[in-house]
Amino acid sequence: MIELFSADTPNGKKIGIMLEEIKWDYKVTKVNLSKDEQFKPDFRKISPFSKIPVIIDHDNNKESIFESGAILMYLGEKSNKFYDHKDRLIINQWLMAQMGYVGPLIGQHHQFHHYNPGKSNFGEERYFKIAKNIYKDLDERLGQSKFLAGENYTIADIATWPWIARHEWHDIGLKNFKNLSRWYLEISEREAVIKGYNFMNKGEKIPKP
Repeated sequence: MIELFSADTPNGKKIGIMLEEIKWDYKVTKVNLSKDEQFKPDFRKISPFSKIPVIIDHDNNKESIFESGAILMYLGEKSNKFYDHKDRLIINQWLMAQMGYVGPLIGQHHQFHHYNPGKSNFGEERYFKIAKNIYKDLDERLGQSKFLAGENYTIADIATWPWIARHEWHDIGLKNFKNLSRWYLEISEREAVIKGYNFMNKGEKIPKP
């Protein structure tokens, strides 16, 4: 059984989705970020940077794994799903692009545009432009292949999709990007994605373009 320590964020949702996709038993232990629970000593033992998500695999000597990309790789390899050996070079590239670029930069767009509008014109303009370019880059890629790492749905898609699922916060207009919208809607119809998106059991519905 997997224990998922998380909050209701895109990085948290990607692990909920993956666990639903591979159909493993799991339980969610909520980490209340607004109450600084991520900084408690017990949590820092399994998450040295005080970040979510983290998993503990109770079927593997209570092994703990932090960093959402590392968790996806671990679950993909252990389950032998969505992380095919022959495609790992391309999967890893798109997964790292999400971890190092798509997520962090869209996250900054959230901070300036959604949470703190009006506090920094420079920040708002800079990260709005970057987020829009990310949409353009993903749209271009998805005009070349069905999914990010080729013709098969992989952990690279699972990692990236929850960030685009906050498109209502971005004010970029997802529907204006034909290929990205097609990919987003196709994934949003997967049963595991619907369940994983609501992994905190808050009754959340996936926002449509």
